[in-house]
Amino acid sequence: MGRGPKKHLKRVNAPHAWLMNKLGGNFAVRPREGPHKLKNCIPLQIMLKDKLKIALNSKEVKEILHEREGNILVDKKVRRDNKFPMGFMDVIEIPKLKKMYRVLFDVKRRFIFHKINKDESNFKLCRIEKKF
Repeated sequence: MGRGPKKHLKRVNAPHAWLMNKLGGNFAVRPREGPHKLKNCIPLQIMLKDKLKIALNSKEVKEILHEREGNILVDKKVRRDNKFPMGFMDVIEIPKLKKMYRVLFDVKRRFIFHKINKDESNFKLCRIEKKF
């Protein structure tokens, strides 16, 4: 039996919310420990490569993230880690493309990236008071 946290994640065992095909290889990127749990987050690399189609492969993702200007901002902070976990209501900003996205769930609890404008990126929904 292994000791300590798991460092690998098989593609088949990846959370359903990521919508990864099982024939794309053996392994998926496992998100680092951070502000969100494994089941409720998606790594930055999968978002850039598979969902938004900004990069073709993981090498390109790393090149984009490690550029000096800080190309990707998550909640107004430059993120250079390709395994950084993004979760519900996080705001992703790509200044070079002048695009902003908010991470949301659809009706079947899969991740979607909703385009937002500059005004909406300033606030973050913190708590639901009542549901009608």
